Amino acid sequence: MDRSAHTVRNVIFDMGNVLMTFDGPAFAAQFTDTSEDAALLQRALFGSTMWSLLDSGTIGHETMARYARAHLPERLHPNLAACIARWPECSRPLEEVNELGIRLKREGYGIYVLTNANTRVMEQLGHAPVLPFVDGYLVSAQERLMKPDPAIFRLLCERFGLTPAECLFVDDNADNCEGARVAGLHAFHFTGDVAALAREVEALG
Repeated sequence: MDRSAHTVRNVIFDMGNVLMTFDGPAFAAQFTDTSEDAALLQRALFGSTMWSLLDSGTIGHETMARYARAHLPERLHPNLAACIARWPECSRPLEEVNELGIRLKREGYGIYVLTNANTRVMEQLGHAPVLPFVDGYLVSAQERLMKPDPAIFRLLCERFGLTPAECLFVDDNADNCEGARVAGLHAFHFTGDVAALAREVEALG
């Protein structure tokens, strides 16, 4: 299908809870034996403001680990180490969204990923079935920019030669969607309804 006459020619997907699951409490539970310990691990790692600094590229993984160790009892340090090493294995593809992305690529859309994630991003994104069909991706920690800053959306468009008005950005965070709109992109706040997302793409196409 020739997309040259259509409004939206590119779909940009977030990763966490759009293409792949991201559930800190569930991840922490995989590496602990009680709900109480899982809550402690969640707060010290995924629930900490330091996690955002990791995604922003401001700190590295060793700094994140030191912070988390300082906020956990020593008996949970082995659990923390295992969780840090292996949590991406617990992230699962959202199959219907990946299938939609593959279908859209085959229909002639450009497919991209824009994610707030750390430098180990491929340990998670690498399991997304849509990845071989992706035309390009941008990761916050690598760019030292984070959504919802409109600058990261402009950077993605500049890097891959995209016209903002021809792009639909899909994210589970409403603030990130607003950042995309400020940068001139269309945006869809994804809440799990893949059929609604498909309709939105069709309506803008």
